[in-house]
Amino acid sequence: MEKKLAQGNDKEALIKRLKRIEGQVKGIQKMVEDERYCVDILVQVSAIRSAINKVGSIILENHIKGCVTNSLKNDDTELTEETIQELMDTISKFTK
Repeated sequence: MEKKLAQGNDKEALIKRLKRIEGQVKGIQKMVEDERYCVDILVQVSAIRSAINKVGSIILENHIKGCVTNSLKNDDTELTEETIQELMDTISKFTK
């Protein structure tokens, strides 16, 4: 089975979000270079964490709705077990 971004993902919307996050990271870099107040920098770091978590949530949701659902419809017990284990491993990594 080919593994790639699920069809349900709006690729352009995800890229737009990631570019916005990239801009925020560059903004933090400038804040550090300019020796801005630590709390102001931490607020921006928190915003980036939230934004990247949202991107991850969107991709995870679409993975479950697409790839996982399609794999579970298959009558292959071994594939189903592998798919469930992969999902559990992914969720474990995502929630750390």
